[in-house]
Amino acid sequence: MRRGIKITLIILIVLVSVSLLSFILAGITGLSFGEKIAIVEIEGVIMDTKDVLEDIVRFREDNDIKGVIVRINSPGGSTGPTQEIFREIKKIKEKKPVYVSMGAVCASGGYYIASAGNKIYALPSTITGSIGVIMENVVMEDLLKKIGIQAEPIKAGIYKDIGSPFRKMKQEERAYIQEILNSIHDQFIKDIADSRRMNPETVKKYADGRVFTGLQAKTYGLVDVIGTYHDSIEDMKKVLNIKGKPVIVKGKRPFSILKLLVSSVVKEFYNEMYNTWSSSPFKFIMPLR
Repeated sequence: MRRGIKITLIILIVLVSVSLLSFILAGITGLSFGEKIAIVEIEGVIMDTKDVLEDIVRFREDNDIKGVIVRINSPGGSTGPTQEIFREIKKIKEKKPVYVSMGAVCASGGYYIASAGNKIYALPSTITGSIGVIMENVVMEDLLKKIGIQAEPIKAGIYKDIGSPFRKMKQEERAYIQEILNSIHDQFIKDIADSRRMNPETVKKYADGRVFTGLQAKTYGLVDVIGTYHDSIEDMKKVLNIKGKPVIVKGKRPFSILKLLVSSVVKEFYNEMYNTWSSSPFKFIMPLR
């Protein structure tokens, strides 16, 4: 009898192992049969784009993937990474349809990326818009004087310490920074206008940093459909003439128990500290305060 129990346990272990392996292969490598729709997920503040860009390139080159859904739940982020994702999504659109599904928030840089898609879906209460560029600088000069601390930078180049927290900006320095912000803002407006096939002057009317609900954004032509993530998948099925349930392929993500345990804490920390934790001082981001 004990021998029978051992054999049963071995069979169960083998079955569980095979099932787990099949699940991992299907979910991570996309090894499955049927028409495929890929999902690119953009979550939180946009800074490190390595994983997202790898997903986009892989999905673009995979001929078995017939269409891509970009799911965005982000208030925006750094200008460079945002523009990089935007341009890579435009490349996908040349080969296969790209639909964008907005979550609770898809603002500033999030909307910048969304505008690259063929069609944008938003919830009625999605917070979107916030089309603008921001650079924030904390000045501690007066505080440091009170406690007897004075910074003495040594520099080569008159603008090298521009934006230093240890002194106020000079008028000509503010004008110089404003020129940069205006240039990036113009790029933002132009890319939206080109992607959405809108008049740049029309986009400019809504590009003053205001946020809009999904319903308002649809009225202004910034969003195409009021619908859910699943609505975007169903509509793409029809466009691609997929019969039955499509195979959903999600981006590859390395598994880490530590990452799983602390991810929510890290995410909240980044959302609170995004103004200082960024490779660029210029941001497409919706202020949270």
